[in-house]
Amino acid sequence: MVAVINTGHSIRGIFIYNENKVSQGTAVCIGEGNYPIDIEKMSENFKLGVFLKQLQLNENVKRSAVHISLNFDRSDKDLSKEKLMQIASSYMEKIGFGAQPYLVYQHHDAGHPHLHIAAINVRADGSRINMHNIGRNQSETARKELEISFNLVRADSRKKQSPALINAIDAEKIKYGAIDSKRAIGSVLSAVIPHYKYTTLGELNSVLNLYNVKAERGKENSKMFQNKGLIYQILDESKKTVGVPIKASSFYSKPTLSRLEINFAASKTSRMINMKRTRNAVDLLLLKYPSITLSQLETRLANQGITAVVRKNEQGFIYGMTYIDHNTRCVFNGSSLGPEYAAKGLLQRLGHSSHYEKQYTVADGTAQKHGSFISAGEVQRIIDEVLYAGTPSDYVPREFKNKRKKRKRKGQSDNN
Repeated sequence: MVAVINTGHSIRGIFIYNENKVSQGTAVCIGEGNYPIDIEKMSENFKLGVFLKQLQLNENVKRSAVHISLNFDRSDKDLSKEKLMQIASSYMEKIGFGAQPYLVYQHHDAGHPHLHIAAINVRADGSRINMHNIGRNQSETARKELEISFNLVRADSRKKQSPALINAIDAEKIKYGAIDSKRAIGSVLSAVIPHYKYTTLGELNSVLNLYNVKAERGKENSKMFQNKGLIYQILDESKKTVGVPIKASSFYSKPTLSRLEINFAASKTSRMINMKRTRNAVDLLLLKYPSITLSQLETRLANQGITAVVRKNEQGFIYGMTYIDHNTRCVFNGSSLGPEYAAKGLLQRLGHSSHYEKQYTVADGTAQKHGSFISAGEVQRIIDEVLYAGTPSDYVPREFKNKRKKRKRKGQSDNN
């Protein structure tokens, strides 16, 4: 189970969001906590009125609205309405909201079962519930306890780790002749080239470099480059080439440039479906951790099976980013995902610029990006796609699609 807590200024906005989902047939209000009458007997005005009346007890609390989503694994079974309400009630009790009024909605607009809970953090005596680190402390403890007590799939077991199927070449052993260079390089090439999706030699090298191998065409004016030749070399710990270069044509699999170019062309289309997961993994981390550093981002992406390769020049200036998703086995140069994922754009989002303007802020249960708002539903979609790598999901709710202006036909004036 994965729990996400957001706070905002408007409980009305959170309430309307969930009730609109009910009206559209993609959600059901399955229960409540601490309301005076049963959910079936309440009107929308009554549901909202309970929240608003209690909030009047302390109007100094600015971020009084609380929006929680509880996300379950697709393989979780027997999630009946009664069981979901038990989980929601137990969770709210464990995080200190057991006495608060709250509404529980079961949503059906994502690939996995999940609940949305609308609540407020002003108590019946007018005091405020402290929300500082509630997600990291109380919520994490509650999540782990509920996974055991309700026999749910554990979130920790879903974490994607980079597969340890390829052994990096030990350059020291190569130097002293303990390992045959050609055989060592060949084992890496056989594990990477047929299985990863890449569209340039640079993207391929981002993966090969992880295992101390490099593909090289030579200088542009060299005979090898002009004849579309290719060699492979071993890299040491400083990523400098060591040993004798070996021609691509001498390997059994014949990983020549002409053959790689076939892979380049095929990957341009086959990896498209997996771009969302990589983008969303970055977006969700920046959304969840507004003050995250580049180093921390690399670590957290690695926990999801994504290696972020930061390219620097000799002066230490960062000039490029490449993302290697080991779960979908796709390699993306940052710019191919979009300017905000390239080195310059990512550093700006991380605050490494005097002109930096935060692209993500949380307010009223929404995230703001470049002046437009991503609703809680869009955040839910991101969570779904990050949790389940490589699963095609082109469905986007109509209200989240960008509205396109209709093109005017030739001869059509503004006055028509």
